Amino acid sequence: MKYSSDGTQYHIGIKEGDIGEYVILPGDPKRCEKIAKYFDNPVLVADRREFMTYTGYLNGKKVSVTSTGIGGPSASIALEELVKTGGKYFIRVGTCGGMQKEVKSGDLVIATGAIRMEGTSKEYAPIEYPAVADYDIITALKTSADKLGFPHHIGVVQCKDAFYGQHNPELMPVSYELENKWQAWLRMGCLASEMESAALFIAGSFLKVKVGSIFLVVANQEREKLGLDNPVVHDTDTAIKTAVEAIKILIK
Repeated sequence: MKYSSDGTQYHIGIKEGDIGEYVILPGDPKRCEKIAKYFDNPVLVADRREFMTYTGYLNGKKVSVTSTGIGGPSASIALEELVKTGGKYFIRVGTCGGMQKEVKSGDLVIATGAIRMEGTSKEYAPIEYPAVADYDIITALKTSADKLGFPHHIGVVQCKDAFYGQHNPELMPVSYELENKWQAWLRMGCLASEMESAALFIAGSFLKVKVGSIFLVVANQEREKLGLDNPVVHDTDTAIKTAVEAIKILIK
C-alpha cells in the first residue's frame, strides 16, 4: 500500500531516496532527534503517527533513524515500509527489563534471539521458526560495546504484547500461564524482557534483511524480589552510542 502516487509509504511517510541502507529503530519518536545528533548533517524527513524519521551521514554513508512506537505490530509496519524504500541493515535501540540477577540496571543487552510470546510474528511464520538476530549485527554490536567499555550481556530476550502482563501477572485472568512461562524463561537463562525484537527478527528473516537489537536495562524485577540493588535507569545514551559505532563497523 502506498500513501500517494509518488511512492510515499502509507504509514511512515517516506519514499525511496529518503533513507539510507542503515537504519536505527528506537520505539519512542522523541528519541529520534537524540540519535540523529550523532549523524553528520541530519535532516527530519518524515513525522507521521508514531513514525518519525531523520536521515544524515556516518563515515560518508547515508544513514537514518525511524521510530516504531510500542510493540510488534507497529514495528513490523515500520520495517516493511523501510525495506520498500531502501533499508537493508537495522538495529533496534530500546529499553528492557532485566531477568537474570546478573543483568543490572544500566547494563546493555544484545539479543541473539527472541522468545515469540507475542502475536505479530505468528502472522509471518509458524511458531516453530526461531526469531534470531543477524550474526553480522550481533558481532558489530559486541565489538562496539567492547570498544566503548560498556557492560553488556549477549543472549536470548523475551517478547510480549502486554506490558502489565509482565509486571502484574498475578492480576491477569491467565496468571497461571504468565507466571509459569516466566519461570520457564528464567530457568532457560533468558536475559531480559521487551516488546519488539521477535516481530522484527521474524519479519526481517522473511524480508531478507539484517536485523539486530540492543537494549538499556531500565531495571530488573527479579533483583528487586531478591532485595538486591535495583535503581531505575532511563538514559539510553550508552545503547545509542553502541549502535552508532556498530553501524560504523558495518559500513567499514
